[in-house]
Amino acid sequence: MFDSKKIAAALAAASLVAAAPAARAEGKIRIAEQFGVVYLLLNVAQDQKLIEKHGKKQGVEIDVDWVKLSGGAATNDALLSNSVDVVGAGLGPLMTIWDRTNGKQNVRGIASLGNFPYYLISTNPAVKSIADFGPKDRIALPAVTVSVQARILQMASAKQWGAAQFKKLDANTQALPHPDAAAAVIAGGTEINAHFANPPFQEQELAGNPKAKIVLDSYQVLGGPASSTVLYATEKYVKENPKTYRAFLDALVEAAQLAASHPEAAADAYLRVNKGSIDRALLIKVIKDPKVQFKVSPQNTLGLAQFLFEVGAIKKKPESWKDYFFEHPALAAGS
Repeated sequence: MFDSKKIAAALAAASLVAAAPAARAEGKIRIAEQFGVVYLLLNVAQDQKLIEKHGKKQGVEIDVDWVKLSGGAATNDALLSNSVDVVGAGLGPLMTIWDRTNGKQNVRGIASLGNFPYYLISTNPAVKSIADFGPKDRIALPAVTVSVQARILQMASAKQWGAAQFKKLDANTQALPHPDAAAAVIAGGTEINAHFANPPFQEQELAGNPKAKIVLDSYQVLGGPASSTVLYATEKYVKENPKTYRAFLDALVEAAQLAASHPEAAADAYLRVNKGSIDRALLIKVIKDPKVQFKVSPQNTLGLAQFLFEVGAIKKKPESWKDYFFEHPALAAGS
């Protein structure tokens, strides 16, 4: 005799299993990066397949997609539309999206890409400091208002003219991808005569146009070495993909070690990924610059973050760098 109660119970259990949504399999990461040596750790990880390597150590075969965008606005849109899982952008765009998604997607930083000085370059002989910029000067940067270059310029303006005037030079800025802005500055055109750049474009400009000079150094504004470019993701992705997330962080740590100990090998990885877009000797010089530090833990980020709150650019006040970064042992020395 069949036990009708047991059969009914078994059928009910089976229906529950069928109705339950399948757990999302780990092993997929879509990364959006931008232009410049500040993304070197990602380039090394891509070239050496370090994410895949560390995924295998976690027992996961990781499929990595790489996307190149320009500007924090574009990267933030890509992240919020779920077109990518992790984005690389400036600290400014991170603070904007952290503030906007608080209590919702809860976007936070997952790592720094190291400390690099960003130079504001001008070819106008009359411009010796930001106080000398006139209405005809055009400053190229990756994204107007929200890029880290735009935010550092606002911070410098507040120091120069007072907090109420922090947007004084916003009208002079123009969104342009770094490679295009560098080409314009080197060519000596009149339409773009300044560029708040990043490595290696700022070094290319200084080498390629004798009129090009440094008007502002981001380290001066931020009070020393600082993580200007960072990686960030949604809380959902980090929580649902712990092994992929760990593999990604471990890959970045290995890439940072390689860049610090073998700058020539790191330069060659950059050239392979970016199709030889810069002179190798100049690239190695940039990587070996004593001002450059390859660290995955964020450094000296709170000053800019709190400035953005003070001027009303973000609504939520960050009390600590841990407010806008996920906790991870690799970030223990952060600030």
